[in-house]
Amino acid sequence: MTDKVPELSFTDIEKGDSFSIRILRDALSHHGFFSITDHGLSQDLIDECYRCSKNFFDLDFQTKNTYSSVGSKGARGYTPKGIETAVGEKIADQKEFWHHGPIIDDTFDKNIPENLFIKEVPEFNEKFDELYNELHEIGSRVLSVISLSLGLGKDFFTPWIEKGNSLLRSIHYPPVEGNTNPHRARAHTDINLITLLIGAEEGGLEVLSKDGSWIKVEPSSNAIVCNIGDMMQLVTDKNLVSTTHRVIQDIEIKSKPRYSIPFFLHPAPSIMLKSVFRDDDEGVLAEDFLDERLKAIKLH
Repeated sequence: MTDKVPELSFTDIEKGDSFSIRILRDALSHHGFFSITDHGLSQDLIDECYRCSKNFFDLDFQTKNTYSSVGSKGARGYTPKGIETAVGEKIADQKEFWHHGPIIDDTFDKNIPENLFIKEVPEFNEKFDELYNELHEIGSRVLSVISLSLGLGKDFFTPWIEKGNSLLRSIHYPPVEGNTNPHRARAHTDINLITLLIGAEEGGLEVLSKDGSWIKVEPSSNAIVCNIGDMMQLVTDKNLVSTTHRVIQDIEIKSKPRYSIPFFLHPAPSIMLKSVFRDDDEGVLAEDFLDERLKAIKLH
């Protein structure tokens, strides 16, 4: 099945009028995914970050593996192919990736680690710091609109994410060999509040629809694809649903390397994830929720 996830002008939905909020609410309730145009993110910056990513992943494995994140919950640095495994799956994803977080100081939670510096690609951190800050700002604004769609105050989630544990993930999917396993990333949901994905026009991303079929995500060029994560599903009592998605290689098309950069918007580790509708919900600590999920995908 081929379709487009709902595509919305960020300029329009950010106005906060009842019509714009209804369009967003419909997109969230029917898909859990939507894409935004008119977001203001520089295409030059996106291109620079993809260039830095390719330069890193083109390094030999021994060099990349000196930055290995294995044994540290995958929080920062490099995770090689064959590690991350979707919940309930036995076969690992066909991808390698790099994790980059905020520039921290002593005002951040001690559980948020520092970024690693790639000496072989010296411009990497500068570009990814800039991209992190830009996507954090856009993500904060998206959360504000989602808050309004839930009947909450515009700044409801702002204290959650101000010193948050958000994450930029640079992913390389090597060419798929043969047709026996076309799954580059097997069906999964995201852990966090919301995800922003740049460069999503490169094919392969599919979303599970309510009727059980897979919808190919085909956004306009330069659009940012947004989706709900498990933490948001939890605190909204499933009013907003974390939608299952996957990355797959079309076996009818010659496989080539695929690159992707999602931004996972997380709350601070000390935030208590509680229902936004029920005062009697005891909730769960964001750090504990994250740890359990990292164990489940073999990154702990």
